[in-house]
Amino acid sequence: MTPHHSALETQLEISLNKIGIPPRPAILETISAEMKKDEPDINHLSVIISADVALAASLISITNSPYFGFRGRVHTAREALMVLGLNVASKAIAGLVMRRAFPSSPHLERFWDSSARIARLSGWLAQRIRNSTLRADDAYTFGLFRDCGIPILISRFPDYPNILKEANQDAVRSFTDIEDLSLPTNHAVIGYVLAQSWWLSEETILAIRRHHDVDTLKSTSIPPSVNSRHMIAVSQLAEYLLQKHSGLSQTQEWSKLGPACLQLLNLNNDGLERVMTEATEVIEIEN
Repeated sequence: MTPHHSALETQLEISLNKIGIPPRPAILETISAEMKKDEPDINHLSVIISADVALAASLISITNSPYFGFRGRVHTAREALMVLGLNVASKAIAGLVMRRAFPSSPHLERFWDSSARIARLSGWLAQRIRNSTLRADDAYTFGLFRDCGIPILISRFPDYPNILKEANQDAVRSFTDIEDLSLPTNHAVIGYVLAQSWWLSEETILAIRRHHDVDTLKSTSIPPSVNSRHMIAVSQLAEYLLQKHSGLSQTQEWSKLGPACLQLLNLNNDGLERVMTEATEVIEIEN
């Protein structure tokens, strides 16, 4: 990126704050404060989380799911915090509360469901693909936040659903290039700004910013890191597998990014078929 382009992007990010990036939720502030202590108070945090019945139930459900790779079952928020650890728990909770940061809308229900399914399968794939150093919890978090700019744009630009449809159907042009033609920004930049304001990891932030950029997947330079590129590749593979399982082709991203993803993950066609077969069983756990 040239200094001129970097300066323009910085100015754009500043102006984007006027669009309305949801503030970091209080529960994440509380967890962050505890993590900075020499002896974090797990009991204090578990009481706060347990007071939110839906949040506690979701955290317990995630901890017991196959997507993070933990064995055994937990029954309370405190047990979930002990098993996950505060670092992983904070990522899981960030994803759980993100949906609450946006106005309820039937139009977004499908989006939230898709993001959750991609995130869960991404966590499983991170464990399945052995040549990757990507952690399951990082893959899961990225899957949840990858497209978090989309609901913001939907709420701010009435015509955005039409732009989204065009970008999903175009098999040649970059998804974000299509958005940039009609908007002053794109969902990757918006998501990047939100991820920064919510204090996600630098690797996750960079992956959100570049997740539609095929050159990023092919790059060997830093930034972004190998883990950032693996986040992108794993989530793209998860989306492809889910679309194949459902029989629906809702986007054209695999035709543009798929070959680079497979190369990065060191998967040939036979390896892809094996992953697809195994993933079917994991996907059907939810059904």
